[in-house]
Amino acid sequence: MDRAPGLRAEGLGLRRGGRRLFSGLGFEAGPGAALILSGPNGSGKSSLLRLLAGLARPEAGNLSWQGRPVVDDLDAYQASLHLVGHQDGLRPILTVAETLRFWIEVAGEAPADGETGTAALAALGLEALGRTPCRLLSSGQRRRLALARLLTAPRPLWLLDEPAVGLDQAALGLLAGVLARHRAGGGTIILSTHQPLDLPDAITLDLADFRPALSPAATADLVWDGI
Repeated sequence: MDRAPGLRAEGLGLRRGGRRLFSGLGFEAGPGAALILSGPNGSGKSSLLRLLAGLARPEAGNLSWQGRPVVDDLDAYQASLHLVGHQDGLRPILTVAETLRFWIEVAGEAPADGETGTAALAALGLEALGRTPCRLLSSGQRRRLALARLLTAPRPLWLLDEPAVGLDQAALGLLAGVLARHRAGGGTIILSTHQPLDLPDAITLDLADFRPALSPAATADLVWDGI
């Protein structure tokens, strides 16, 4: 992994649906760091992750990766990250192994013997389900398969939106191991979660500290909008 400076945000502001979600938001997450986004429903955690993935433009502020503004080469920046959101993105007709092979082919970094796919499944306890169609997976198994995408191609920056949803205690332990190994290799993790995760020395960023004061009615509107 590149040991250059990681992801840095300065004075970020974002609007959605005509409402300002946050402003003046800043942080720095270098190699090996874990940053946990916290805040109530509607505080903009998912929207911030999309912004950090280059899928939304900030209203204000700057975002840099490894010392360079993201806007200078958005394609190169996006090739440096994985984003795992709420949607698992699985095709019901494909098997678990076929899904992994598809992701590896899209990444363009597959070893000919499929070693990466096998290792990814094993890391998340899915090695016995390789021939199982995705439509037959439980919600927890589907989530683990979606997370296995992280291991199909090396990317230093992981952006994870509620990665622990649907996982039992055993699966949470597997996820903790995956996250720890990524950090030990110099990777950076930014995530939102409502469940406790084993992330030693993680920094918490409370989005409530960066949003304008809202009336109770406006706050209710934000929750209904699913922000």
